[in-house]
Amino acid sequence: MTLLEIETGTLREGSIPVLETERLILRAPRLGDAKALAALANDKRIAENTRRIPFPYKRSDADDFITAVNVPGGEVAFLITLRDGAAIGACGIAMQDGAPDVGYWLGVKYWNKGYGTEAVRAVIDFAFTELGHETLHAGARVTNPASRRILEKCGFQWMAVGLCRIRALNSSAPIDRFRLDRGLWQSLKSWGAVTRVA
Repeated sequence: MTLLEIETGTLREGSIPVLETERLILRAPRLGDAKALAALANDKRIAENTRRIPFPYKRSDADDFITAVNVPGGEVAFLITLRDGAAIGACGIAMQDGAPDVGYWLGVKYWNKGYGTEAVRAVIDFAFTELGHETLHAGARVTNPASRRILEKCGFQWMAVGLCRIRALNSSAPIDRFRLDRGLWQSLKSWGAVTRVA
């Protein structure tokens, strides 16, 4: 399903809704966010654990990202902010090898505070309820147990280990591949195993 196929009023062409959780607001990134995004993402520890983030990460990289996402039929991306508006990372859904793939990153000073899990749960709920996806995929480098834990807490099930090209490394690295289907997500929500998005 593309953004154009979403019924009128849910998503407008080229835009996404604001998602709110207990501590976070997820919204479309704007060009005015480029400076903050560049400052957050310009860390080798982040770049080495993502597919596409280069290192160093410049303002022009943030501008390119912002202008490329949230277009009809393309990647859906959210800027993750605290309730006071401070940007702390990004997450979204992109088609990867023919399947919707959830990706996310946080600025280093926001690691280990539960923000990643909270943001990913909101994006999963959005993907299943608003975009109509039946399954979601995700990956985490095998050397990144914190990211793997986020996926497991969100209900993703491990599938296999594969190789993924990491732009910042200019090489491929092993990643754990995960899958989550709509039925399991709904079951977890009904059991209270995942926090409902506000």
